[in-house]
Amino acid sequence: MTAQLEQRALVTGASSGIGMATAIAFAQQGIHLALVGRNLAKLEQVAQMVSEFGVKVQTYSLDLSIVDQVKAKVEAIAQDFGGIDILVNNAGMGYTGSLADMPLSDWQTVLNLNLTSVFQCIQAILPGMRNQHRGTIVNVASIAGHQTFPDWGAYCVSKFGLVALSKTLAAEERGNGIRVVTLSPGAVNTSIWDTATVKADFDRAQMLTPEVVAQTILYAVLLPSTAVIEDLTLMPNAGTF
Repeated sequence: MTAQLEQRALVTGASSGIGMATAIAFAQQGIHLALVGRNLAKLEQVAQMVSEFGVKVQTYSLDLSIVDQVKAKVEAIAQDFGGIDILVNNAGMGYTGSLADMPLSDWQTVLNLNLTSVFQCIQAILPGMRNQHRGTIVNVASIAGHQTFPDWGAYCVSKFGLVALSKTLAAEERGNGIRVVTLSPGAVNTSIWDTATVKADFDRAQMLTPEVVAQTILYAVLLPSTAVIEDLTLMPNAGTF
């Protein structure tokens, strides 16, 4: 399956994990890339990898957790890159801790990055997609957007919210030729499990790989414009853990 039009994608959280794997998968299909993340050095490494496939690639350092800056900065990125046909909202954080003991600041940090920043990225990109009457928005949610887990309360709330955001957006923008894909993976073996905000002990060998998730995103994006995978749950064969 190949990209039918010359397409330009913006991928958040592109310096590692699912974002990096998606960038590579897109580049292999000739999709040009605006790579967004906090770590410019890591983004440049990804850019060097994907440039070997002959696509245009630009890197943009942006802290999406500073939500009141996100819309304006993503608008500027889209303008600099010449427009965006595909938006992959992948950036996010994990967090474990009981609801009873969670500081309000931690709750707000999780909701800001996992949900509000996605809302702001969407608002930044939508006008351009509406003008061309086409576009695909992929929101990377989680199985935690469909079922709850003890000590994952803030994360679950952020992902349940993201699923609702995606479904509402799909209903609102369908008439404008814009497709909205909600992808909910189970556990994926990424660096999220190594972060200070996550305390969990799982068998990472049983998890999905970022590359499998990326291929699923690519498949959804490359469907004919008359079709859309609106809601997809992708699980490791080992089940939920």
